[in-house]
Amino acid sequence: QRRSLAPSQLAKRKAGEEEEEEGDRHHPTARKRQKPVIETESGECYRSPFRKPLAQLTNRPHCLDSSQHEAFIRSILSKPFKVPIPNYKGPLGLRALGIKRAGLRSPLHDPFEEGALVLYEPPLLSAHDQLKIDKDKAPVHVVVDPVLSRVLRPHQREGVKFLWDCVTSRRIPGSHGCIMADEMGLGKTLQCITLMWTLLRQSPDCKPEIEKAMVVSPSSLVRNWYNEVEKWLGGRIQPLAIDGGSKEEIDRKLVGFMNQRGLRVPSPILIISYETFRLHAEALQKGSVGLVICDEGHRLKNSENQTYQALNSLNTPRRVLISGTPIQNDLLEYFSLVHFVNSGILGTAQEFKRHFEIPILKGRDADASEAERHKGEERLKELISIVNRCLIRRTSDILSKYLPVKIEQVVCCRLTPLQAELYKNFLKQAKPVEELKEGKISVSSLSSITSLKKLCNHPALIHDKCVEEEEGFMGALDLFPAGYSTKSVEPQLSGKMLVLDYILAVTKSTSNDKVVLVSNYTQTLDLFEKLCRNRRYLYVRLDGTMSIKKRAKIVERFNSPSSPEFIFMLSSKAGGCGLNLIGANRLVMFDPDWNPANDEQAMARVWRDGQKKTCYIYRLLSTGTIEEKIFQRQTHKKALSSCVVDEEQDVERHFSLGELKELFTLNETTTSDTHDKIKCRRCVNGHQVRPPPEGSDCTSDLSQWNHCADKRGLQDSVLKAAWDAAVTFTFHHHSHEEQRGIP
Repeated sequence: QRRSLAPSQLAKRKAGEEEEEEGDRHHPTARKRQKPVIETESGECYRSPFRKPLAQLTNRPHCLDSSQHEAFIRSILSKPFKVPIPNYKGPLGLRALGIKRAGLRSPLHDPFEEGALVLYEPPLLSAHDQLKIDKDKAPVHVVVDPVLSRVLRPHQREGVKFLWDCVTSRRIPGSHGCIMADEMGLGKTLQCITLMWTLLRQSPDCKPEIEKAMVVSPSSLVRNWYNEVEKWLGGRIQPLAIDGGSKEEIDRKLVGFMNQRGLRVPSPILIISYETFRLHAEALQKGSVGLVICDEGHRLKNSENQTYQALNSLNTPRRVLISGTPIQNDLLEYFSLVHFVNSGILGTAQEFKRHFEIPILKGRDADASEAERHKGEERLKELISIVNRCLIRRTSDILSKYLPVKIEQVVCCRLTPLQAELYKNFLKQAKPVEELKEGKISVSSLSSITSLKKLCNHPALIHDKCVEEEEGFMGALDLFPAGYSTKSVEPQLSGKMLVLDYILAVTKSTSNDKVVLVSNYTQTLDLFEKLCRNRRYLYVRLDGTMSIKKRAKIVERFNSPSSPEFIFMLSSKAGGCGLNLIGANRLVMFDPDWNPANDEQAMARVWRDGQKKTCYIYRLLSTGTIEEKIFQRQTHKKALSSCVVDEEQDVERHFSLGELKELFTLNETTTSDTHDKIKCRRCVNGHQVRPPPEGSDCTSDLSQWNHCADKRGLQDSVLKAAWDAAVTFTFHHHSHEEQRGIP
């Protein structure tokens, strides 16, 4: 222990030692060991030469002359700053804040890096022009962020380049819109996210092309868009997704979004549903938005509805419309979509109808003259040449390189005796039949169509009308079995339900596959639920009554490999668009829709990115009934779409328009009314002939009929087992195996 040599401390220690000596005399046993104190002759305590005396601490710096100080500071500043990132090759921060960088402008990403996706390349300049050019105005490369370009497939890279050229007016001078018409599953969302991110961060002028972007989608896809942005951009941007809330709260968020300004907007992407946009359009029309993307854009097919008008009045020149099915019913709807993205390139609606629609439809009719067909083809080529400048379309054939095989099958199921009797009884009694033959379509006619469609699904769906003896069902209650009750489902009373019961049973007992059941009617979904409870199948159901947030949760749970649910019931009206149900690889389309796009959307839920198993699509039709007429009408509309969008030159002129009026008939003698209508020459005595005879009428868009009414054509073990159990249905299918070269 170090001891102080101060005089006061020495005196205190000496007095203390004397007291201790005095105490030791009285208590000898309590004597303690004392350290010897060495003193010099003069009486001072000895201090070790190895100890230095304490020095007083002061805050005064050492006195340095100016030259020494300057040399010391220069030695500190001479060490260059190094960015603490391995292999960093970017700028070294030599620019001070607020001071303009000197020298040539450079692109945001390296255009010469391997795999770089360059959207814009400045024109090459001679050495003389390079000396004259203003360095502060020289254009730079526009390069897609490598984070995204590394994951883009070849067709997606092509799509991003097309979109960028369109919205920057490089394809059509003065027009800034386009239609992304790729079929389902080709990654339209990722391509549009890449476009938005590029426009928000760079341009040839070395600054962002836009400040803000807006995505308008169906309400069920708002959360999906938000998740996709988070997935691909990894937190680099914070989108604003509005999928609920009070009117005041939504208005406050929208006003805040529109008031954002500057090069670095905090939330530059707004994701909103069509319904919310329509209700709050006034708040969004007070400012401008750089880009608007309309997902499932076929909702804008009617230029007279409020949503179309509200979006069209939005102050934004750059418009991208996403739709895998741009033509659904007629060419006038197609005109509405093109007019929305690029106003005026097809003229007015009246001019379009007179110049394009009427000649093309006349030329497509089976009864058209040679002159009408020639004129229709000329106008069709003219229309395609105009629209192709702002429309990009790739079919799902591209996916065959990345996804497993898809087998699409049309199953024609005969009516049960009860269904047939009810059907014929309705046709005898219903008055709308006569009105339709006279060319009149009334409300009662449409109601009759719905009644027949429900009867094809199951007699239980029209049981209440039989009890009340509504028009067309008088005395029909006597045809039901004694003691019949709608509380329990009886599959044997419906041809399609019987086949569905077999398919589900065989699938459950022979594999671990999951199944998606799709119907247009919630009443049919109720029957599915009763069937699942009877068979003890675990299931989930999604229809219009389910909230948006809950939809995303059940889809995520169903797609999990560990989830026990066997069946996903889906209402095509509520959730047919955009959902990703890759947890299942079998889909049953229980009833057809007049609009082929609805069926196509619903059937594309399972054959998508991420699917690992062979996919089976079963389209159930009641043989010889109105359902086959609906399917025939779908074929007619898809042929029109093939001509205008897919540019197929030899699409079959399928049915005359007069034949499509024969809705209220029942053909009990055929195995497939549609197959008879196309006059297929590939089949001899019900068996397919390969190769097809010369002059065959089975063309590419009807290739799903390439295996006709023949058990030998069955490649699906589930349908083989169902065939053995119920030989009352015929089978036709289209397989993507042939497109991949698999025999």
